[in-house]
Amino acid sequence: MNKPYMLTYDLNNPGQRYDEVIKVIKEEISNGCCSYWKSSFLFRSSLTPSEMMDKLKPFLDKGDKFFVAEIVNNKNGWLSKEQWNFINKNIFK
Repeated sequence: MNKPYMLTYDLNNPGQRYDEVIKVIKEEISNGCCSYWKSSFLFRSSLTPSEMMDKLKPFLDKGDKFFVAEIVNNKNGWLSKEQWNFINKNIFK
């Protein structure tokens, strides 16, 4: 069952593998995502947070920080109408 999640991260060292991490998030973890912030994603996934981290581990160092959590449809913020439409139609459907 697909659930909505938020994932945020900080890769500690210069020259980290940002492109690989983003590719895993977009292609292996999520079923549609948005990233309106640097290093944060909203997405739907059928994976558990532990399964997501297992897919990301090959690209991480010990000093890197990741947080992933299931989220609920109780939100507010400053985004464009198009961004809110995407979130409402694709993340909280």
